[in-house]
Amino acid sequence: MRVLFIGGTGLISTACTELAIAQGIELVLLNRGNQPPPAGASVLKADIHNPADVAQALANQHFDVVVNWVAFTASDVERDITLFRERTRQYIFISSASAYQKPASHYLITEDTPLYNPYWEYSRNKIACEERLLRAYRDEGFPCTIVRPSFTYGDSQIPLAANSWQRPYTAVARLRQGKPLIVPGDGTSLWVMTHNSDFAKGFNGLLGHQQAIGHAFHITSDEALTWDQLTEAVAAAAGAKANIIHIASDFLAACLPEMTGTLIGDKARSAVFDNTKIKRFVPRYCATLPFARGIERCLAWFDADPARRQIDEAADQQWDRLIAAYEQGLTVARSQF
Repeated sequence: MRVLFIGGTGLISTACTELAIAQGIELVLLNRGNQPPPAGASVLKADIHNPADVAQALANQHFDVVVNWVAFTASDVERDITLFRERTRQYIFISSASAYQKPASHYLITEDTPLYNPYWEYSRNKIACEERLLRAYRDEGFPCTIVRPSFTYGDSQIPLAANSWQRPYTAVARLRQGKPLIVPGDGTSLWVMTHNSDFAKGFNGLLGHQQAIGHAFHITSDEALTWDQLTEAVAAAAGAKANIIHIASDFLAACLPEMTGTLIGDKARSAVFDNTKIKRFVPRYCATLPFARGIERCLAWFDADPARRQIDEAADQQWDRLIAAYEQGLTVARSQF
């Protein structure tokens, strides 16, 4: 099977790349060639956003499967429909579980849960991509499959509701210094964390799966933990005590508007997923790495090299100011009541 990954070097896609090579898949990566390809994969050097580059790179190329890991807008998939209409038997679009209805009308999310997120433009763009692809499937038989990851982490990421994405060790540094970590709400919302190695097992089972054409899937762990439990697991892996401060999500978003989408439009809501569908299509799929073990792997990765333990000073100081403002308001409220 010949598979093209557009991208293929990100947090989620790297695990799928490694597994595909181990499975003997003929894997081709289309990217700008800024990083050496993993052993066992070849590279078509092109910028997907440069039509001339891509046309030259794809000349006379055909693939059993094309996966675009970096499509975010309807114009991206419109371009891909044109590019790959005659070049592949299956096109897989990476959407997002944040596209599901917010707030959800039922606690258990299935692939039939409506797509609706008025809080986050990123999610609305993913919904628009899905709608365009499904229209292409209905109108012309374009062979699309849609995959909606939820919060998927790898060894180089510390997944928390309030952390620095670019410098995730920041939260661990705070824990090890005894400083408080912000947990939105009262910490009892349920969330599902999926290690990228588990996600890859389900995802790669869809590669070349012709019965998956026209279908959408999410691929997550079945382990649902509260945000307090997730934070405590990170603290335990770091050898620290969890110093948690609960702050209402709307308060956080009012002080830090940039969190509106990722928090109000996603992590402030409980997210528990029914994985029956992916298990039906990929019967061997089962997420086997519990969060407590996965986060230990993450801490081992950071602790192995001091250069990895970078701190987002701006975010760290911002959280301190926010906590101080919250506690000041709480003190005033107590005095009045």
